[in-house]
Amino acid sequence: MSDDGWGELILRSTRVITPEGTRAASVAVSGGKITAVLAHDVEVPAGARLEDFGDDVLLPGLVDTHVHVNDPGRTEWEGFWTATRAAAAGGITTLVDMPLNSLPPTTTVDHLRTKKDVARSKAHIDVGFWGGALPDNVKDLRPLHDAGVFGFKAFLSPSGVDEFPELDQEQLALSLAEIAGFDGLLIVHAEDPHHLAAAPQKSGQRYADFLASRPRDAENTAITNLIAQAKRLNARVHVLHLSSSDALPLIAAAKAEGVRITVETCPHYLTLTAEEVPDGASEFKCCPPIREAANQDLLWQALADGTIDCVVTDHSPSTADLKTDDFATAWGGISGLQLSLSAVWTEARRRGYGLEDVVRWMSSRTAQLVGLDDRKGAIAVGHDADFAVLAPDETFTVDPAALQHRNRVTAYAGRTLHGFVRSTWLRGERIVADGEFTEPRGQLLSRRP
Repeated sequence: MSDDGWGELILRSTRVITPEGTRAASVAVSGGKITAVLAHDVEVPAGARLEDFGDDVLLPGLVDTHVHVNDPGRTEWEGFWTATRAAAAGGITTLVDMPLNSLPPTTTVDHLRTKKDVARSKAHIDVGFWGGALPDNVKDLRPLHDAGVFGFKAFLSPSGVDEFPELDQEQLALSLAEIAGFDGLLIVHAEDPHHLAAAPQKSGQRYADFLASRPRDAENTAITNLIAQAKRLNARVHVLHLSSSDALPLIAAAKAEGVRITVETCPHYLTLTAEEVPDGASEFKCCPPIREAANQDLLWQALADGTIDCVVTDHSPSTADLKTDDFATAWGGISGLQLSLSAVWTEARRRGYGLEDVVRWMSSRTAQLVGLDDRKGAIAVGHDADFAVLAPDETFTVDPAALQHRNRVTAYAGRTLHGFVRSTWLRGERIVADGEFTEPRGQLLSRRP
């Protein structure tokens, strides 16, 4: 540590995004923590190292609370080594792994232990875990909570993998009552199976047919039912990957009534539109689907007014062979982990939003969602020294070959994006810069008691 006791490393920029706003500052770091946020021209103490980023923006590392790592069991789809490298390359310093698509799914304490054993030596960034709520594992929910998962994911319609079945309304009530008993959090894929079953189902390459097979009513009805259950039980619920703008008035009214509900959306819903999806281009397929431009405009308005709380990737990769040109049978999931910050920033700046807004949606509020806001998601004294250094005006064209994802299939291929991540820092250590990575330094995170 330096002679005056407040820093062994000083990170300096004319644009540092703090909870109080953006300002020129020098950020002191010691022992992996932020020890002071000081004037830009502060004298660097003897023994401290200075990193001056000039006019590049220093922002808190992003916290992505919706990532499918698929490890172990489907590591040919993704894995902790590749997923966390991709995240680091995109300015993400913390992710929370979804409980499905790995084998086994994270639905018991033993399965959580298996997942941690696999992740421990491969994590380039900090990693936490969601548990899963299945029809037959109500007895496992409290033990998983006590073991440190950040909450529980449930599907209300088929998940796409047999080992993670959905909950019907009675099962949802049982799981939610159990979770509410220890004030846990249930995060929900909210599409109603009856509306999906009634929708026209056509195979083929036409995106319009796929869009019609996942109607907005499926989301709206599922969210209506979830709000009713949460209100009855005074339970904490979170709506995953909202795509239907029709549900926004329902959510706003529930929040106004004091229902304990939060909502996320994803970069692909905010930056891609149904009108631009080429037929047969199943790299754009996800569930719920990318909808029309007018729907997208309303999602942005809801982000601005707080009806939608945060933005997360829902990074859900697969092997390239599963992305067939038939939308009915292709794997549904978009890979966006490395590109999420740049994609959202590109559209946000076009719509008149600032980087402070992006940081709020993708770092501070996601940290708050999982109870890590005492150490993640802000450049503030006492927080982990996790940072991204961003050149916000620099553009690049997305080349799939340059991605760190295990399978380099992306809906963003060929798009020109603003915001180039120059380096990423974890607890005061630079973990990636100019495409060069350190050995894994990530820690496994648990929910705070």
